[in-house]
Amino acid sequence: MKKWGFFLFFILCLVFAVDPITPLFQDKVEFQKIDQNHQGNLNFLGTSESIQNNEIATEQIYKGNLLLVNKEYPVHQESIKSDVVNLFTHKELIKGYGLLNSDIKLSEDVALKFSEMTAAAEKEGVHHFIISSGFRDFNEQSELYQEMGSDYALPAGYSEHNLGLSIDVGSTQMKMSEAPEGKWIEKNAWKYGFILRYPKDKTAVTGIQYEPWHIRYVGLPHSAIMKEKNFALEEYMDYLKEEKNISTSVNGEKYEIFYYPITKNTTIHVPTNLRYEISGNNMDGVIVTLFP
Repeated sequence: MKKWGFFLFFILCLVFAVDPITPLFQDKVEFQKIDQNHQGNLNFLGTSESIQNNEIATEQIYKGNLLLVNKEYPVHQESIKSDVVNLFTHKELIKGYGLLNSDIKLSEDVALKFSEMTAAAEKEGVHHFIISSGFRDFNEQSELYQEMGSDYALPAGYSEHNLGLSIDVGSTQMKMSEAPEGKWIEKNAWKYGFILRYPKDKTAVTGIQYEPWHIRYVGLPHSAIMKEKNFALEEYMDYLKEEKNISTSVNGEKYEIFYYPITKNTTIHVPTNLRYEISGNNMDGVIVTLFP
């Protein structure tokens, strides 16, 4: 019996010697494709929910947090976030980070999410964040493009900064590619609904050079899925269109996501008693996200 006990102890020691840094607990994202018809009842958490009809106008394609903006899909006027504010005049939003100047604007909702994220980083000893750019209107973007050129800026209407969902964030200590702030964001931003929009390994997909300072709000669970599958936003939009509907679990919380193509005013089904969000993709459809 003692020999078996010693053998078991030896095996356990060998496992931890081979992989001593594997955490016992870690963030977990699980996926499941839903095999059901869009026109049927939505089934959430294993329970059939009552549904209601929701008329989706074609304009909804150009509204929401999941809009794809690049050289092929420009920003529409209705795409711009309606809650854009000057952060300098809203001190209550500036928590855990500084501003490069007094002219920086951003969606109020996104600013709150960013503050939540930097507060979490500060608890881990990472606290030298500074926002250098947020929302830019078309005139500001045009001036920047003329000043910086096409190698460093995008034309007016083709930059995510024209939405109010993107932030250029840096460190007051060193350049973002080397700073603890940059490393923390790359590892943890997804937990707060943000993505690194232009990663180093996705330049062929995005058409934009690596920008460790440029983050974009898409919201949960989308940021978690993109992190888990190593998707750029372009790839994630293609994935949703291909799958049509998926179920995902993020740290035990279950979500369901549905893609609907929209060619004209369309009626879709949404749950009566559950929270949901509708976002266009800025191309040809909308994404409905059901929340726990």
